[in-house]
Amino acid sequence: MSDSIILGIESSCDDTSAAIIQGNKILSNIAANQEIHNEYGGVVPELASRAHQQNIIPVVQKSVSKANIQQKDISAIGFTRGPGLLGSLLVGTSFAKSLAMSLKVPLIEVNHLQAHILAHFIDDANPLPPKFPFLCLTVSGGHTMIVVVKDYFDMEIIGKTIDDAAGEAFDKIGKIFGLDYPAGPIIDRLAKLGNKDAFQFNKPRIENYNYSFSGIKTSVLYFIQKEVQKNPDFIAENLNDLCASVQKTLVEILMNKLEKAAKELNINEVAIAGGVSANSGLREAMQKNAEKLGWNIYIPKFEYTTDNAAMIAMVAKLKFDRGEFTDLSVSATSRYDIEESFKKEVVIKDK
Repeated sequence: MSDSIILGIESSCDDTSAAIIQGNKILSNIAANQEIHNEYGGVVPELASRAHQQNIIPVVQKSVSKANIQQKDISAIGFTRGPGLLGSLLVGTSFAKSLAMSLKVPLIEVNHLQAHILAHFIDDANPLPPKFPFLCLTVSGGHTMIVVVKDYFDMEIIGKTIDDAAGEAFDKIGKIFGLDYPAGPIIDRLAKLGNKDAFQFNKPRIENYNYSFSGIKTSVLYFIQKEVQKNPDFIAENLNDLCASVQKTLVEILMNKLEKAAKELNINEVAIAGGVSANSGLREAMQKNAEKLGWNIYIPKFEYTTDNAAMIAMVAKLKFDRGEFTDLSVSATSRYDIEESFKKEVVIKDK
C-alpha cells in the first residue's frame, strides 16, 4: 500500500462529502445530504451552496476522525473542480485551497465525471477492476454518456445525450406521477411491484451512440393527461405498472446504444457508473448481457454510485502518484468535459 494519504472533497451538487484514501483503500467516506430540496422538487442552487458552507467542516473532521488519522498525516487534498453547480463547487474549491495552504500540501483538481468512472479502481468497488480498454456508461441526473476508457487519463466520449440526462428523465417523469424528489429511487422501488409490459412508450431514433430522453418524458406526459381525463384515479390505480414500464423503456434506451458500441468497437469489458448505475433494472440488464453477450461487467458498490468523495480521492491518488498537482490560482467551473481535463497542460511538480 502506498504511504500517501489523500483527502478527497466532493461538493458538485447537493451532497457534501469527504473521504480519506491510502493506496486504493478507502479509510473513510462521509457524506451530508441536503433534504431541504425535497420540498422544492429539485435542487435549489442557492440553498445548496449555503448548506455546503455549514456541512463542509464537520464532514471533513468526521472523515479524518473515522480514518483514525490526524490532519498532519494528509499528503495532498483532492477536490471536485467541476462540472456541477458553480456555487456548490466554489465552497469545496475554496475550502480545499485554504486547507492545502494551511497544511502546506499539494492541491489536486478532479473532474467529477472522470471520478465516477475511476471509482471502479477503489479496492472494494469490484472484485476485480476493469481492464483497459473498457466501455463505461456514465449515467446520472446531469449526464448520460458512453466513454471509451483507454487508460486512467485517456478517455474518449463517443456518445452523449443531446437533451435531458437519464436521471433527469426519471425525476421529471416521477413528478408527472406525483412522486417526491428525487423520484428515480422511488420509481425503481415501485417498478419491482409492477408489470413492465403494461404500457408501451416510444423510443427515440438518434444517430450513432447519442441519446435523447426528452421525447419519452413528453410521451409519458401526453399519455397520462389522456388517461386521467378518462379516469381521474388512473395514476393511483396503475402506479406500479407505470413505474415498471417507464423504467423498462429507459433502461432499454440506455442498453441499446451500449450494446451497439460494444459490438462495433469489439470491446467486451463494460462498466456502468454514476447515480443511475444504482438502478436495479439497469444492473439486471447488465447481468443479462454478461450472460448473453459474454461481457465482463463492472457494477460499482452502491456507495460509489452517487456523488461521493471516495471517487474524488481515488482520482487524486492516481494524480498524486504522477506528481500532477494544481496551482492555487485554480477556480471552480460549472462545465468541465472529461476530454477537456486531459487536453490542458499537466503541471508536474516535485512531491
